[in-house]
Amino acid sequence: MADPHAQDDYVRGSMEISEQKSTYDLFMVLSKYGALSIAALLALLTLWFMPNGSFIMGAGAAFVLMAAGIFFLRSPKAH
Repeated sequence: MADPHAQDDYVRGSMEISEQKSTYDLFMVLSKYGALSIAALLALLTLWFMPNGSFIMGAGAAFVLMAAGIFFLRSPKAH
């Protein structure tokens, strides 16, 4: 009778996961900066179309939000 646990079965920690890790890292970067761009666009449109609003005020707020977001969402430097 054949052994149900052959030598080529999966062993925890033995698989190469570099592709999964790089895919997850890309997903996290796209999620962070996608959410930031949506927030900046929302600020732009809200301040532009509010009563007594202007495009310049909305663009300025969106620019400041993008600059601050990029500064704070950067990945830490690797050692």
